[in-house]
Amino acid sequence: MKKINVNGIFPNLAVKAKHLPKRTETGIGALMPWADKLWFITYVAHKKGSGDGTGLFYIDDEFNLFKHPESRVGTYANRMIHHESNKLIIGPHIIDINGRVSTFEELTDVRLTGVARHLKEPERKIYFLGMEGELFEADIYTLKVNFILDLTKALDIKGKPHFKDIYSAHGKVFVVNNSYYYEDFKKDESDGRLAEWDGKNWKIIAKTQFNTLAGRCKGSLGRAVYAVGQDKASVLFYVYLPETGWIKYRLPRATHTQDHAWTTEWPRIREVESERWLMDAGGIFYELPVMTYDNKVWGIIPICRHLKIIPDFCSWNGFLVLAGNQTTPIDDDNPFVGQPQANLWFGKTDDLWHFGGKPVGWGGPWWEKKVKEGEPSEPFLIYGFDKKFLHISYKEKGRKKFLIEVDFMGNGRWEKFIEIETSTNYKFYNFPDSFSAHWIRIVSYDRVTVTAQFFYS
Repeated sequence: MKKINVNGIFPNLAVKAKHLPKRTETGIGALMPWADKLWFITYVAHKKGSGDGTGLFYIDDEFNLFKHPESRVGTYANRMIHHESNKLIIGPHIIDINGRVSTFEELTDVRLTGVARHLKEPERKIYFLGMEGELFEADIYTLKVNFILDLTKALDIKGKPHFKDIYSAHGKVFVVNNSYYYEDFKKDESDGRLAEWDGKNWKIIAKTQFNTLAGRCKGSLGRAVYAVGQDKASVLFYVYLPETGWIKYRLPRATHTQDHAWTTEWPRIREVESERWLMDAGGIFYELPVMTYDNKVWGIIPICRHLKIIPDFCSWNGFLVLAGNQTTPIDDDNPFVGQPQANLWFGKTDDLWHFGGKPVGWGGPWWEKKVKEGEPSEPFLIYGFDKKFLHISYKEKGRKKFLIEVDFMGNGRWEKFIEIETSTNYKFYNFPDSFSAHWIRIVSYDRVTVTAQFFYS
């Protein structure tokens, strides 16, 4: 039968959840090319009483869709290739290179959001992370599962957890939780977390919303671990290197529709061409260099703005494939949505440069932040946007002065660009059309409570 292709979307590949027992969600949580097929797994909001029709699927080279007999209904978005065993872990399933599927039965009721290499026995064990903060270890060969601990207790999370990802490298396990709800907007912190574990002790790096982790576990080409999150001021981009620990950068956001913990599904960082990475953060796709030089990151290039929910993406058969989550009734909270469904988009990586419009956004290093005199802000990305504007306001009375510095090489060498002085509690600056650099930061000459936000249009 001839397949219909509408701008990269094949209707015959759509997956739908049933109407009963209740209408919920069928987002495509994870993609992986494996065993001559494109595998994907769908997720429901909550397994109990919902989601019939979702599960483990694969697509063959002729774009035929199949649901695997081993499929389970659940909330799954984890995926990883285990090097030593040559097996794919996706959801609660494990798939060998011939496409044979087995299941970690003890994990089918856990909302699995991440999987990572084991610190002590990586040749045969892995870690699983659950959305509620459950941390497990599992044996690749016996499928035996062992509960390790509850991360809500280890990381002092009082409210509703929403763990999103796990990664291990450099002798540590890193986890992120993106808890951020309406009441958190007025706070400087939330139950969101970026944390690390050396196998004995947990250390909290940040108490705000974080959504994803990525890196190259062997470090043969780039050794950095990347973490993406956000706070009121901007998107957060944290980089871990063994020599430096965590380095903090900031990026603009292009939408507020992905702020809430439940709507942040699932911004990812992933290699899509050989040694070519994409990062989806704050509604903007970026080119992300996997290499770091002089322990710094530069060459981050904004590609496009988008409003799609893209739970995962990958390369397959020469295509860039974007997973979707198109229709989500969630118990008919929205009475105009209808039947839960999702589909895939097939195109080229370079199509993204014309996908959803040119990159625009806003954000900055400070949002009503108390800063000390001489204290520099964290670096904020300024490269790759057309029109650039800066707004500065402060609460205290009197004349205040700020120094704007740029890192045009990207190696952490800061140069004076301009000084901004005002006595009216507010100042607007329009950057010249020809201005460009990798990173920009602000230094206050005074102790002040200040907001500084860049707008890129």
